[in-house]
Amino acid sequence: MKQDSLKVAVIGAGLVGTLLAIYLKKAGHDVHVFDRSADIRKIEFSGRSINLAISTRGWKSLDDVQIGDQIREIAIPMDKRAIHKKDGTLAFQKYGMKGESIYSVSRGGLNRLMIDIAEEKGIHFHFEQKIWDVNLEEAIIHIGETERGDWTDLKFDKVFGTDGAFSRVRHRMQRQNLFDYSQVFLKLGYKELCIPANEDGTHKIDPNSFHIWPRSEFMLIALANEDGSFTCTLFMPFEGENSFEAINTEEKVKDFFMNNFPDTKELIPDLVADYFKNPTSSLITTHCYPWTFKDKVALLGDAAHAIVPFYGQGMNAGFEDISEMYRQMEKHGNDWETIFEEYQKIRKPNADAIAELSFRNFVEMGTNTADEKFLLQKKIEAKFTEKYPNKWLPLYDRVTFSLNPYIDALAIGDQQKNIMDEIMSIENIENIWDSEEIESMILSKLK
Repeated sequence: MKQDSLKVAVIGAGLVGTLLAIYLKKAGHDVHVFDRSADIRKIEFSGRSINLAISTRGWKSLDDVQIGDQIREIAIPMDKRAIHKKDGTLAFQKYGMKGESIYSVSRGGLNRLMIDIAEEKGIHFHFEQKIWDVNLEEAIIHIGETERGDWTDLKFDKVFGTDGAFSRVRHRMQRQNLFDYSQVFLKLGYKELCIPANEDGTHKIDPNSFHIWPRSEFMLIALANEDGSFTCTLFMPFEGENSFEAINTEEKVKDFFMNNFPDTKELIPDLVADYFKNPTSSLITTHCYPWTFKDKVALLGDAAHAIVPFYGQGMNAGFEDISEMYRQMEKHGNDWETIFEEYQKIRKPNADAIAELSFRNFVEMGTNTADEKFLLQKKIEAKFTEKYPNKWLPLYDRVTFSLNPYIDALAIGDQQKNIMDEIMSIENIENIWDSEEIESMILSKLK
């Protein structure tokens, strides 16, 4: 259903804001994107990023506005995990049941490219513009140099808040009656490190793997970049024995990495410099509702539902918000109140589900991936899926390589976990896992 052309403001020029702007432009609107930061294309972007993994949901949103192929040019496929054990040995775990890949892409590189694409489509970007408040009833944004100084008022037909976990748009919505909001910080922080390219520009380790050094309470990950480097992220508690607080001298950093990640000695030559130069960042999960105000204002992405990064779904979930919003726009035309209401009703339960799944997945990445029993369980699931693809799809595949709702993935995943817990508790399972008896048992439990 065709819409009347409106003047709309998107607050936040990150990935979700920029893609939303492209969708709104496609629908015929006059789109203005505001961001408090400088134009990312003109500044050095490093030091506090976790590389992104684009999966099926993200690709669908990009392909639906015909920009997926441009993004694929800067993305590197990863078809497996590479588990770096403490003794220096390496184990590989394939991702999808059908050889699927997730795709590593630099957050800064992707953001720059998407802004370029959006500008070519006629979208207006306004950088270094601080939004201090929003008049929800009138869709007016208030811009100024300081929170207590003079403001300029800009009137729009609609305002979309895509300004991240600490959203100013959501902050204004929180001051309404009956607005629910909660936030939880993990007692775990993260720090960016870097594996540089070889002198000839090639990668030092396999670029088509998601590299994980799982060490239970802390872990290191690495994802490949186009230029031959890897963006590494160290996840570690803020306080305690092995923590950012405790590891606070050059010697302690060297000892910590030598004891826990010995195979990185030659990989991260600037370890100490990176460790002390790059900030220690926090990880937050937020929940709020409603995500919309009448027919005037809507939140998308982290502004509505920030999640921890352990399922690699933050950006993909934000992009899926946009797909759902656009689906409602096509369905309901100029009835924006219904568009907003249906959008939030459908997306809120799914956002809660992926938040829960992401929180749980830290345990899998940090501990289970190095556990022999876990690897056997994956082997049993893979064999069963191959034989009965309509009866069993592993949780990771449901989340990462399908478009099925996150809430369904969570429910089915819980059911499958209960079954596998029973199977894995069977005596001598490591010797009888490949038997008809085990296969029959799984089938009977599914009924």
